[in-house]
Amino acid sequence: MMYLNEQLGYRKVAKRMGIKDPKRVRIWVKNYQQYGEEGLKECRGKTISSKRGRPRKKPLTVEEENRKLKAENEFLKKLIALKRR
Repeated sequence: MMYLNEQLGYRKVAKRMGIKDPKRVRIWVKNYQQYGEEGLKECRGKTISSKRGRPRKKPLTVEEENRKLKAENEFLKKLIALKRR
């Protein structure tokens, strides 16, 4: 709250609180501004938002999967042939 209430910078807040990395303070402030007190709860291993991370891929159709596997087989056959030379 020092950052918001006292208009201190991240570095000054980090120094006062004995935190080595001011980026940590910036992350906490950002989480607080976005999610309120909920954003400051311990959440190691959990994401705050379901929109984070790599987007999920839609499952391939049988035809798409078949094409992909055939192409992979052709590639591997060529690779094996090159290694035998």
